[in-house]
Amino acid sequence: MARQAKFDEIEYYDHKALSAVDFRPPETGWMDTPVDMRPGTFIYPAKPRHLEYLGFPNPREWNPQDDDWKLPENWKEIIFKGMRERLDEYRSFRVFMDICVRCGACADKCHFFIGSGDPKNMPVLRAELIRSVYRNDFTTAGKILGKLAGAREVTIDVIKEWFYYFYQCTECRRCSVFCPYGIDTAEITMMARELLNLLGLNVNWIIEPVANCFRTGNHLGIQPHGLKDTLEFFADDIEEATGIKVDIPLNKKGAEILFVTPSGDFLADPGTFTCMGYMMLFHELGLDYTWSTYASEGGNFGLFTSHETIKRLNAKIYAEAKRLGVKWILGGECGHMWRVVNQYMDTVNGPADFLEVPRSPITGTVFENARSTKMVHITEFTADLIKHGKLKLDKSQNDHIRVTFHDSCNPARAMGILEEPRYILKHVCNHFYEMPENTIREQTFCCGGGAGLGTDENMEMRLRGGLPRGNAVQHVHERFGVNHLVAMCAIDRATLSTVCEYWAPEVRVAGIHELLANAMVMRGQKKRTLNLRLEPINGEEGDGDE
Repeated sequence: MARQAKFDEIEYYDHKALSAVDFRPPETGWMDTPVDMRPGTFIYPAKPRHLEYLGFPNPREWNPQDDDWKLPENWKEIIFKGMRERLDEYRSFRVFMDICVRCGACADKCHFFIGSGDPKNMPVLRAELIRSVYRNDFTTAGKILGKLAGAREVTIDVIKEWFYYFYQCTECRRCSVFCPYGIDTAEITMMARELLNLLGLNVNWIIEPVANCFRTGNHLGIQPHGLKDTLEFFADDIEEATGIKVDIPLNKKGAEILFVTPSGDFLADPGTFTCMGYMMLFHELGLDYTWSTYASEGGNFGLFTSHETIKRLNAKIYAEAKRLGVKWILGGECGHMWRVVNQYMDTVNGPADFLEVPRSPITGTVFENARSTKMVHITEFTADLIKHGKLKLDKSQNDHIRVTFHDSCNPARAMGILEEPRYILKHVCNHFYEMPENTIREQTFCCGGGAGLGTDENMEMRLRGGLPRGNAVQHVHERFGVNHLVAMCAIDRATLSTVCEYWAPEVRVAGIHELLANAMVMRGQKKRTLNLRLEPINGEEGDGDE
């Protein structure tokens, strides 16, 4: 029913209309063009109870389409003070405000600009929305020359622009790859959202998961018994497919490894099948690991809120590692989880001197790249297992699959994990095809729903933002018969399912460890006739019995 409802929602949008993008700029200048706050292009505001729980400012009911956003009386003072504090604290913010020469190298690199044609979705112009206020209040040229220097005073209309366009940025950083000065536009978006947060201008799709995570340890508000029940349900499906009852270690003190994965893997198809793949892999290895019902979330929506929220939410992982007495941490397939781990975790929550440098108990490989954070990416761990011949794989069990790979923005651009997922896929599938070069690896296109934008009320912008990726998927579908798009990110798996339904409807979405598990030959298994979705493998019929 839920899947049909979402399909009905995306069918509401006309293909011809969304794909016929008008790149002609508006007749008015960018400073004089008001925001068109129409349904389908913005996200509902945060509910007051979540802001109150988190201690965030100005909780109240408001509507982005209303004239009055119920800002504090001294809202200008709050913005000025907040910007001053961040310019002093984050040297990168001041540098990024000063060094842009508006060359336009980033202009056509954003998926939202490609899909909408809106000039303010060009990264250079989106950054100007806040840079113009910086010039007005914090530079001599702006104070003297005003608009001639690209400066403007912060007004209610400017704040409305910030809310609209900085929540049409997925912080994917594709534009930064092409910037000759190395400006990280995602950091500018993060600063803008922090300033908006000071006024109570948040979106619920982000703040509710943040509040849930702070309260229960995961974005979905799953209680410990709920996680236990979910994993036991997965174990039942695994037993039906393989004949093997897998172990589910929970809160096991003294385990060697703490495993943390995004909560999207527990409840959101097709991530659930990836989660089942983890369980099968760890059981087959006899891995001494544990789940935690308290650190049951690897994702961190603080990345889309503020640096302080990143710290608050990420703290639970190290706290649980210490409480359970593990040696190191293994993390599942997630996108923004790994940007937080790779770029922020050691600084905001570390150093984790109570943990050891990760060493695979199966191959003996020491993961030197994780010496600082003590946390290893699951694709690194699994690729190492395959390299050392520790898994028995039958690629023919995935012969009905013709697969392409979506480089998830944060693991690809923020971590450089490019080869490991491809290495795994080529060892579990006989038919692997790359999308065009300028759409993969460091230049990968975003799913269009990252950074907390993957909700249904802004479906038009999600579909527009997903257009570049959808086109690339449709290309390999038409040329090579690709029928599966694999992604190593929970948000990608959820949002790309919608993107593919609309732009490449004959392509399904899956995770790496789902396909790995389908190809794995486990000790003591019965004849495999069903995959993890309990569908016949390669068209074989039967109930799976010998």
